[in-house]
Amino acid sequence: MDNIELKVEGMSCGHCKVSVEKALKSVAGVEQVEVFLQEGRAVIKGNAPVDQLVAAVQEEGYQAAVR
Repeated sequence: MDNIELKVEGMSCGHCKVSVEKALKSVAGVEQVEVFLQEGRAVIKGNAPVDQLVAAVQEEGYQAAVR
């Protein structure tokens, strides 16, 4: 099981954080998600493809990239 860290831009509130968490948890292979609103990052545990994680966040309207 890998740790993947994404930089997430555009989150400004608790609702944003929850939206990003839900989007990441919906990707196959994700075991656990932790989103840090103030730091603008997300840590994902599991073996999900990074491109699918980034796409899931972008579908919610945020920018994401591997840190």
